[in-house]
Amino acid sequence: QVQLVESGGGLVQAGGSLRLSCAASGGAFSTYSMGWFRQAPGKEREFVTIISASGGIAYYADSVKGRFTTSRDNAKKTVYLQMNSLKPEDTALYYCARHRASYSLGKAEGDFGSWGQGTQVTVSS
Repeated sequence: QVQLVESGGGLVQAGGSLRLSCAASGGAFSTYSMGWFRQAPGKEREFVTIISASGGIAYYADSVKGRFTTSRDNAKKTVYLQMNSLKPEDTALYYCARHRASYSLGKAEGDFGSWGQGTQVTVSS
């Protein structure tokens, strides 16, 4: 069973940047797509981005397209989320997750089987 640990969250002013990391251990990493989700207070958890096993394909939610970039380093078993031009509406608990199926790119929450504990991102106006 893979364990995922996110880091890099914090408090930032609107327009600022943060880089989240998600380190995997104890399970396969390089053959699975990895995703980022977020949950704001009082809202459902929502999809942010997914990156393919090789890192060659990535999809983004419309709300973050052009501002967020995901990447991965399979040698380090780590996936990243670079967040630029942050807005107060980006405030949320950010989770990374490993896909259930090797090489699949389904973006639904149920497509992911392993989750980290989350890291808080707060953007002040």
